[in-house]
Amino acid sequence: MQAELAADYFSLAAIDMQSAILDSATTSYDKALKLTLARFNAGIASQTDVAQARTQLDSTHAQATDLGISRAQLEHAIAVLVGQAPASFSLSSLQIHRVPPTIPVGLPSQLLERRPDIATEERLIVAANGQIGLARAAYFPNISLAATGGYQSSVASHLLSWPNRFWSIGASATETLLDFGRRHAVSLQAQAAYDAQVAVYRQTVLAAFQEVEDNLAALRLLAEEAVEQDAATQGAEQSLSLEMERYKAGIVSYLDIITEQNIALTNERASVLILGRRMNAAVTLIRAVGGGWDDSQLPWPKNLYSPPAVSSAPATSVEPANPPVPDISVSTAAAVAVSTSAPTAYPLPAAVPVSTTPAIVSPSTGTVSPSTSTATH
Repeated sequence: MQAELAADYFSLAAIDMQSAILDSATTSYDKALKLTLARFNAGIASQTDVAQARTQLDSTHAQATDLGISRAQLEHAIAVLVGQAPASFSLSSLQIHRVPPTIPVGLPSQLLERRPDIATEERLIVAANGQIGLARAAYFPNISLAATGGYQSSVASHLLSWPNRFWSIGASATETLLDFGRRHAVSLQAQAAYDAQVAVYRQTVLAAFQEVEDNLAALRLLAEEAVEQDAATQGAEQSLSLEMERYKAGIVSYLDIITEQNIALTNERASVLILGRRMNAAVTLIRAVGGGWDDSQLPWPKNLYSPPAVSSAPATSVEPANPPVPDISVSTAAAVAVSTSAPTAYPLPAAVPVSTTPAIVSPSTGTVSPSTSTATH
């Protein structure tokens, strides 16, 4: 929810920045219309130039009005996320004054262990492994120890006398000799459920890596695009200024001015859109890695796991039902490469042995160097 709120906030700020650009363009187009009217009254410009200038001004007004729809929707979404009624909630005009935060040189893969989806799948694997133990417990005999005691007599008046006391104690064991394969089928079913849960866990980890790499790539490429777009915007503004001087000198028609105005406006709005996309990609990356990349936020066993009470049931410790899941290694040009292993079946109720061997990666250069330490819990 916090990531969604931040994304909506930056999207709304980008819309406000586009509105400011359109308002500035409207002011410039209004001045251009007045200049064209003056030239028309002086017999220099034609009626067509006046109509084109007025059309350009009205079109820009319409674009600014259309942005109001998206702004209102985002403002209402933010109101709901902060727990307020949309009708009574409003935000003043926003601006994005900073670029996205710098990504550290190395991102350890332990950060992903804070993700709720990965932690949930780990717990589900523990539960599936426990079901294997329960299925195998059916093969063991049921042993019971019983004891009785009291008084007995055929004469009621002597019932509570000491010689009439009695006691007995004994053990019994029962074993199912023939169940026509039922216990074996239940055991196979539990092992199949465990295998399926491991596969889900593996897919969840892969999806987490994909989300991280997607946003690392987006941030890197959008930063390059922002530099290129800024250069294009400056060139468009300079071209518009030169073309306006030529129009005042009567060298070109107003159609050339409209073309340059559209190019400049498009480039200015594109610069703002890229900035908004960069901020949203940073928010998504923070969510993908589990809430940031500060080393103090790394998960530790005491924060992730509380050992349950020890049980004396004969099947609380079982052998691994299946071999370990092969290591998963994901690496792309986005400069992230990590490997992890899905938890195998292990004795219960011991802590979950999630072994993660991180690779220290550089988001800027794409270099990978293995870490010399491992985190187990």
